[in-house]
Order: sequence, then C-alpha cells, then structure tokens
Amino acid sequence: MTIEWIHPGLILIFGALLIPFIRNRKLKQAYFLLLPIIALIDLLMMQHGSYWNVNFMEYELVLGRVDRLSMVFAYVFVIAAICMNIYALHLERDWEHVSAMMYAGAGLGAVFAGDLFTLYIFWEVMAWASLFLIWFRGTKAAHNAGFRYIMWHLAGGVILLGGIVMYTQSTGSIEFTSFTQFWGTGLCYYLILLGFIINAAVPPLHPWLADAYPEATVTGAVYMTAFTTKSAVYVLARGFPGVEILMWLGAIMAVYGVIFAMLQNDGRRLLAYHIVSQVGYMVCGVGMGIFGLAAGEMAINGATAHAFCHILYKALLFMGMGVVLEVTGKSKFTELGGLYKYMPVTFWLYMIGAFSISGFPLFNGFVSKTMTVEASAMLHEPIIWLLLEGASIGTFFCIALKLPRNVWFGGEKPASIEVKKPPKNMLAGMGLTAALCVILGVYPEPLYNILPYAVEFVPYTAGHVIAMSQLFIFAFIPFWIMREKFRGEPEIVLDTDWFVRKPGRWFIRFCENTLIKYAEFDEKRYFIFPALFERLSKVIRSIQTGYLTYYLQIALLIVMVTLVLASIGGMLL
Repeated sequence: MTIEWIHPGLILIFGALLIPFIRNRKLKQAYFLLLPIIALIDLLMMQHGSYWNVNFMEYELVLGRVDRLSMVFAYVFVIAAICMNIYALHLERDWEHVSAMMYAGAGLGAVFAGDLFTLYIFWEVMAWASLFLIWFRGTKAAHNAGFRYIMWHLAGGVILLGGIVMYTQSTGSIEFTSFTQFWGTGLCYYLILLGFIINAAVPPLHPWLADAYPEATVTGAVYMTAFTTKSAVYVLARGFPGVEILMWLGAIMAVYGVIFAMLQNDGRRLLAYHIVSQVGYMVCGVGMGIFGLAAGEMAINGATAHAFCHILYKALLFMGMGVVLEVTGKSKFTELGGLYKYMPVTFWLYMIGAFSISGFPLFNGFVSKTMTVEASAMLHEPIIWLLLEGASIGTFFCIALKLPRNVWFGGEKPASIEVKKPPKNMLAGMGLTAALCVILGVYPEPLYNILPYAVEFVPYTAGHVIAMSQLFIFAFIPFWIMREKFRGEPEIVLDTDWFVRKPGRWFIRFCENTLIKYAEFDEKRYFIFPALFERLSKVIRSIQTGYLTYYLQIALLIVMVTLVLASIGGMLL
C-alpha cells in the first residue's frame, strides 16, 4: 500500500500544534508518544517514488522523493524521535514538546525534499524550531547562545538561498539532484555547498554547535543531536558525493573535534565537540563517494550507516549527561564526581553509548565507522586513514575514559550536591536507545539492508576486531598512567568563534560610542549610511549584465548579514 496523502514530516509538524490543547496529562503523554509512531507506520507503508507534488508558479515542488537514501535518514529520525519522546515524557512544558516535534518534522521534510525550494523551507523551519529548545532553558547564557545560534543559521540560510536563486536562474530548474558533475563551474554551487557545510558544523564554521548545544534544555539538547547535522550529511550525500574537498574537510573535522573535546570542563560541551568529530567521518565518507567505484559506494554506505548509528548513540550520551544535570543541577567536571553509587544504571547505559561511539566491537559504531575507514584504505588515502584512526583513539579517550571518571568516579561526591532519583521515563528512553545500539552492533544486517548500495562489507573479521582492540589498549594505558592529569579545569577554551565574538564587541562599542556621538553632533549626516546603501542598491539594479547583477546582489546581501552576525555575536555575558 502506498500512502500519498500524508507526509510523515507534516504528521509531526501539524500534530505537534495540538499538544497544548489536550488538557488531560496522561492523554497528552500518550498523544506525544503516538506522533512519531504514526510517522513510523507511515514510512513502513510507503514505496519508492515521487509524492506530494505541488505546482508553484512555473515550477513543481516535490515534497516527497522517496528512495533508499532518503528512507535511511527518515527511519532513524522517527526511531530517534520515539526514544527521545519517552525520555522527555515527564516534562510538562507543552511548547517545548511542540518545538521538538516541529524540529523532527522539518528534518523529515528536508530529507524528502525533491526540489531546492522545498528543501530551503524545511531548512529554515529546523533552525527556528531548534532555537526554542535552547531558549526554553530560561538562563541568560541560553538566551545569548540562542541568538548566536540563529544568526549563524540565518547567515547560512541566506547563503543557501542565494545559491538556489542563482542556480535556478542559470538552469531553469529547481530539482535537487547531484551537482558533482557541475562542481567548480559556477558560483551557485559553491554557495549551496557553503550553506550545507554550515549546518554540518564543518570547522571553522562550527562554533554555533559547541556554543548552543550545552546551553539547551536537558531534553532539548538530546533532540538537537539528531536532525540539523544529519540532515546536512544527507544533503551533502545527495548533492555533492565524491567532491574531494569534503574528504579532507571531514578528516580534519574528525580530529579537530576530538582535540577541542579533550580541553573541555563541561560534559555536554565535550559531547558537543564530539558531534563535530563524528560528523567528520560522515562528511569524509561523502567526499570519498566517487560514483562507479566499489570504494565510493562503500564510503557512501559508511557515511549513511554512521549517521544512522550516530543519532542513536549520541542521543544516548546526551541522555546520560542530561540525567546527571537533571538530578544534580551540574554538568561541569570540577563540580561533579563520585556519582556511581547513586546512579549506577545511568552510568552503565551511558557506557553503552561510549563503547558505541568509540567503535568497540559488538556496538553499533563498530559496524558503521569501520566502513568509512576501510573505504579510505581502498582508495589508497593513507593520510585520511591515519586521521580517522587517530580520531577513534581520541574519542575512546574522551568519552569512555575521561568523562566517566570525572562524573561517576574520581573521588567522593561533592558535599554541595544532593542527588535526586531520575524520572523513570528518562531511564526508559536511555534503555531503549541503548538496546538499539547493541542490537545493531551484534546484528547489523537490518541496517545494511536499507543502505543506498548493496553491502559486501563484513565488519567482524579477525583483522578489524584486533585492530580496534589495539587502538583501545593504546588509548587506555596512557590515560591510566596519567589519569590524575585529566581532571576538569575551570578554564575558557578559545575556538574560531573568537573571530566573530571579538569583532562583534568592537562593532557594538563602535555603535554605542562613536556613531551615537556622531549622531548627536550632526543628525543629518548620521543618516548618510542608509543613503549610501540605498545609492549602492540603485547602482546594482542599473547594471543589466545578467549574472553580474545576481553576483553583486548576493555579495552585498552576504556582507550585510555578516555585519549583523558580528554585531549579535558581540552580545556576551
């Protein structure tokens, strides 16, 4: 049976709007759980093809392109939403639930989008829906981080829209297809790629992630691990497979995230940097996805499978730290320690996520991460292989060793902390997610069967198992010797956001002092700046040389958005 009249993303988006109007608490909880289950049933009944086509002016919008690639991401999005809804079931904040479901629904909309305009619409809905998952925490730090977060995404959205408009103007088409054959032939492709990699958090365009995710609500941060960066991986796999620069960006990204994770004192910030690192494997896999080569197909399969597994184990890791934050009110290593005897179940469920992200045999990260690493070996890219393997060592070091020692062990519980019992639904959500990590690690065939290409990769060979075991031993021995050196330190780590925040401060000071004083001195001359922008716009409009007009307009728009981004970035505590 083929369902053409219900888009699974719209089930979540419009279904979420009814949540505040349900008065009975148990009925509301049941409805909240039912939404992603209905979406999953919808997915299971759909067949491949093109659905929900809408005529718009002279174009045709395709809301539902259903194929193997889109279905992999759709499946994991709704499965993750079910686990996350169980985890968030105890909350009585209706609008946070609305934002979470709209965010998940927009993610589904993005992966099913068959045209660039539809993709852009859902792209922006994701940004705004996730913003409120940060702001609903209610702290000043969350408020400021949310502003910086949305400014990054608005800038990325403007860049993406500029590329879409230029592409449509030059080709007459809005179809979202592979741009690889046209790569390097026009500015529009660079702008579209730039818009995509901002959402993928590719350094140095990643600070929005590490800045905002730790400031989100306890449950909101869990939802945010799944949709923005993974939908970006999907569009890269759809639009730019085999583009070599992505291979290098992804490999560097994998190591970059690990290095900065090692420096963190906050558990959720450490995990956020590891999102950057793990998405690096996926971006690298997309870059190696050369069409027609067996290694390229394995790379795309590896990137897709790793996105599927990452959503599960990263959600589980954030759930674990979320429980710690929920019951203690703390997330910094310098304020935690000795919690194991108070919350052992949380610890062991967290460790399943830690073994999974490290690529330990019998956990889901092992059956996905090794595909990308193997593809780099098949393509004879030794530097890429070395960077990816090195990132695996750092991942195990940080997430399976450093974080658990500083949170659950490392001495006695601080006297200032009163540990409460976590809500049972939070542990139930963790349990279900952990079970999926183990099941897919032991029996990966259900995942392999839905990947874009036929899978001939066998993860459980003696070579793979021994190699990974050696890596873990290599990471564990130096950590144990120097374990006292890896306690948290109350310090601030500078990242590339310095280049936005510092000029932002200067810009704010310039506006508050120099411009205001000048305005008071001569109000008429003060308005020369809007006049200059107006005059410049008239000059651009007067140019009738085709693409040059669009290029100048896009350049001016990007400059103006960048100035706004810099100014908002300066609003720091």
